[in-house]
Amino acid sequence: MPSIFSKIVAGDIPSHKVAEDDNFLAFLDINPLVEGHTLVIPKKEVDYLFDLDDETLAGINVFAKKVARGIEKVIPCERIGVTVIGLEVPHAHVHLIPINGINDMYFGNKKLSFSQEELAATAEKIRKAIG
Repeated sequence: MPSIFSKIVAGDIPSHKVAEDDNFLAFLDINPLVEGHTLVIPKKEVDYLFDLDDETLAGINVFAKKVARGIEKVIPCERIGVTVIGLEVPHAHVHLIPINGINDMYFGNKKLSFSQEELAATAEKIRKAIG
């Protein structure tokens, strides 16, 4: 059965995309820790990040860097935190989280809620910043 992320890649589930190429997709987390919390995935479904082939593993990091630079331009933050947990969705993914302190990356924090319009506006700002 395809993961929820594979369904997003296929267009079966809507998302707020911020960047996409032939191999990777970045979209806003629907349960974000902070505004601009973004997920970066390979389009090919692989459960565990370190099961990706070397080229894809390197590629996801280069793609994530491009996305992070866009987020930094539009979301006030000291830096973009990067984390990989891999327990909730069986599809390799990287979290890009705008942070001003270490506590901003604590996944036990209450998740924020944004309207679809707010998410769309944030995604659009990030897309424009990426270019």
